[in-house]
Amino acid sequence: MAQPVLPSRESLAGRLDDLPFTRRHLRLLTGSGVGWALDAMDVGLISFILAALTQQWGLTKTDAGWVASVGFIGMALGATLGGLLADRFGRRQVFALTLLVYGVATGASALVGGLAALLVLRFLVGLGLGAELPVASTYVSEFAPARIRGRLIVFLEAFWALGWTAAAVIGYVVIPASENGWRWAFALGAIPAIYALVVRWGLPESPRWLASKGRIAEADRIVSAFEVDAEIERTPAIRKEPATQPIAVTVRARLSALWGTEFRVRTACLWLVWLCVNFAYYGAFIWIPSILVDAGFDLVRSFGFTLIITLAQLPGYAVAAWLIEVWGRRITLSVFLVGSAASAVFFGTSTTEVAIIASGTALSFFNLGAWGALYAVTPEIYPTSLRGTGAGWAAGIGRLASIAAPLAVPVLLVSGGVPTLFVVFGACFVIAAAAAWGLADRGGVALDDR
Repeated sequence: MAQPVLPSRESLAGRLDDLPFTRRHLRLLTGSGVGWALDAMDVGLISFILAALTQQWGLTKTDAGWVASVGFIGMALGATLGGLLADRFGRRQVFALTLLVYGVATGASALVGGLAALLVLRFLVGLGLGAELPVASTYVSEFAPARIRGRLIVFLEAFWALGWTAAAVIGYVVIPASENGWRWAFALGAIPAIYALVVRWGLPESPRWLASKGRIAEADRIVSAFEVDAEIERTPAIRKEPATQPIAVTVRARLSALWGTEFRVRTACLWLVWLCVNFAYYGAFIWIPSILVDAGFDLVRSFGFTLIITLAQLPGYAVAAWLIEVWGRRITLSVFLVGSAASAVFFGTSTTEVAIIASGTALSFFNLGAWGALYAVTPEIYPTSLRGTGAGWAAGIGRLASIAAPLAVPVLLVSGGVPTLFVVFGACFVIAAAAAWGLADRGGVALDDR
């Protein structure tokens, strides 16, 4: 009788796709999602802290723009390096390291006494944060069954709304409470440093990545644990299928493959979407509290409006999570981007409280739904051997726009005011909606494990 042998990468991938949603999937989604939420809390906090520091330290708009932009410089570098490191050393290891880096740097920011030290620490925060987001989405996508993969990634991205809402609550309650309120807000951002240890020891490595490195036995044990949790009985394999050859095995080969014949169109379109969405999103949401203060609302009232606007993110994610498996990736992404464009123009021309809140909540709803769809489609369009690299570089290139956005906002405000600013954001969303049609739509299709 033939002796059972270790399974192939093909059979491991098929077993992952055949699984029902289990408690282990929920634990993995929640574990990754909490890290995602803490990331969002950090990014959200800086928008509220900037409004407070502008008054307390007498920062100019240019100074405040650099505080925001230097973090995005770190994010751009972190995203590109994080993706490469995740393909080389594993998803879980890099995920935990990035949380540790930015958690410690955020906590240390509570102790700064001047602009220079804050700029250095914001760069380090961005370095960790930029690497974490594409690695986390790649990590979860490699565990998710094909039929619900897009939905799970949107649910992962929905944790961003929880983190941003937490930031809005902290901004509304903690920051205005005392002169050192912004320091306490930064101190709360140190929580990820502790959570990093939970991620490192509590979550499994991606079996797809393990199998791509020839560590088939480790990958099989992880997949088998999911099958036991789902009460699936598996007949041991009695033969080994032909091995799948990876697209690339070195850093240079991975970077070259992104622009090879097979992937160049989707890479170009993906980078364009990331650039436009980053510019419009961070340009708008980093500055909304300050724009409202400049419009004559006091700090507490401005933060209160921002909290209401932020709450609209959750239904945006919920609708996107449902539609992404019904309509598909491209149409869901493009529809939410067009909705973002219309909402941006509406917000920029609003003058009454009711109109500001209505247009702001619409912008929040559509924009964050678009982010959920974008994070779902990004890792799917590349094979396992360059999935982290592809997702990381798309995010890193996108961060170039988020570096420019906080610096461009003061210039646009001076030249044309709020209406001009938000028309520019609307145009960015329209360009992104058009570019989305150049992406591969792999809804319900098994991941490419080459």
